[in-house]
Formats: sequence, structure tokens, C-alpha cells
Amino acid sequence: MGRGGHGLARVPVVVRAGAAPLWWLGVVAAGAGALPEGLTGRRVGVLAGAALFLVTAAVVAYVRGKRYDALAREAVRAGKHDVLQSRAVTVRNWRRGHRWWLLAAFVAALGSAFLLPVAGGAVLAGAGAGLWAKAALLGRREQDGDVLLWVRVDWLGRGAGAPAGKAVRAYRMTGPAAGDAAPGGARRRTAAGARR
Repeated sequence: MGRGGHGLARVPVVVRAGAAPLWWLGVVAAGAGALPEGLTGRRVGVLAGAALFLVTAAVVAYVRGKRYDALAREAVRAGKHDVLQSRAVTVRNWRRGHRWWLLAAFVAALGSAFLLPVAGGAVLAGAGAGLWAKAALLGRREQDGDVLLWVRVDWLGRGAGAPAGKAVRAYRMTGPAAGDAAPGGARRRTAAGARR
């Protein structure tokens, strides 16, 4: 498993890739959704939106947690011929693979404001916050193990965004200096290159 020339993407980077677009689309949708009264009125919509934001963030942050933990525990050392994909490419691939889904979710959030103001945007923003939290949890695991977690690019699926999907059989790991993303998937302040 440790040999072979596979392209590898950082697991927390894949998880984190959707956080910013979901957050900002949610904020815009919630702001626009505060304009119509809706069927329930703004006050009810805002209160429901706040509750939905918290619930969505918690669910997204912890869903499939056991699967991530199991894959991380069974991670094997990356081979010398494996190619580490840059953070920018991983993020771009995820966003390109999900652009129509993001657009549809944004339109749905805007439309829902005529029924329940703010709530649809709050769900999107909550999903973004949950992804940031999930990436942070993965980053803590990486720091505790003094490793970085990677997944084969060809196992991520068409949308380049399922790092714990059925196709993923194992993670690979490198030392903490590999790649150009810090533990948790954030951009490194000073790129350390692709050393293992």
C-alpha cells in the first residue's frame, strides 16, 4: 500500500474546501432572506435560523466521525513515488466539482425566505462553520500524531470531495513538514515544500 505513484490530497483540505463558499453564500442568503416577511414573519425566521445554524454546524462537524477516526488510525506511510497535491489545486477541484450544487443550494436558500426568512441562509452558513470545525478536529488529530493525513485523489469521486466515502480504503500519512498546508488544512504562512 505504501508503494506506487498515486496523487494524494490532504484530508483536512478537502473537508475545509467547502467551508468558505458555504459560509459566505449562507451569509448573503440570510441577509437577503431577512427582507421578505415570509409566512412566519421575520422574528420567527431569525430564531429558527439561529437554531438551524447551531444544529447544522454540529451535525456537519461530527457526521462520519468514526469513519474518519478509523481511516486515520489505519493510515499507512506514503510511498516515495506518491505525488502530494497542492492545497490550491485540492480546493479548486472541490469547488469546481460542487459549483452547481452550491448554486442550487444558494437559490433554494433564497427561495425559502418567502416561507421562513433567514433560515435557509443560516443552514448554509452552519454547514460552512461545521466544515471548519471538522477540519480543525482533523488538524488536532494530525498534531497529536505528528503526521499529516492524505487520501488518494482517484478515491475522492467525481466531485473531488468525499475523503471518507466508500471508495476510500485507507489514508496515507507523511511527516508534518510535507505539503503546503498546515495541520487542519489552513494555508501555511511559510510553505515547507513537499518534504517527507
